[in-house]
Amino acid sequence: MKNSFLLIILLFTFYAKAQDYITRNGNISFSSHTPLEDVNAENNEVASTLNSATGAFEFKAVIKSFHFKKTAMEQHFGDEDYMDAEKYPKASFSGKISDLSSVNFGKDGTYKVSVQGNLTIRDVTKPINADGTITVKNGAVTAQSNFNVNRKDYHVIGEAFVQKKIEDEIHISVNCQYEKR
Repeated sequence: MKNSFLLIILLFTFYAKAQDYITRNGNISFSSHTPLEDVNAENNEVASTLNSATGAFEFKAVIKSFHFKKTAMEQHFGDEDYMDAEKYPKASFSGKISDLSSVNFGKDGTYKVSVQGNLTIRDVTKPINADGTITVKNGAVTAQSNFNVNRKDYHVIGEAFVQKKIEDEIHISVNCQYEKR
């Protein structure tokens, strides 16, 4: 009985120190630059969670929530040749901070991190590694990262006449400001 009580106290202490962070208005943007056209889109409705005890990250982005400067690009983005938003309404990432011990969620600072996980776009899930930063300031947590993915690896092809207007390597930027759950 005494050992059970001690175990419960230890588990409570562990979970009391762990914090879950959440945002429903994270930002993911992407860009492609070619001599023929610049493509830029932004989504400010990204849902994300971060577990400070395990380093687990989750992101979900609704495809139709990406907005472009040109209306025609926004309309085509959800089409079958591109993201096929009717069939695949969300893109997601699930992973972990691989060097979690380098982050002190209880102390203000900027911490360089590496994240490993699986990125799902359309019907393809692939492992990715990305470097980023976790910033802790007055108890608030911000996560940022920039990385590239090859759009063709995720079956984002586009119409034949547009191929030269879109880079194969798409530049992705993530910026999420979290609140304690």
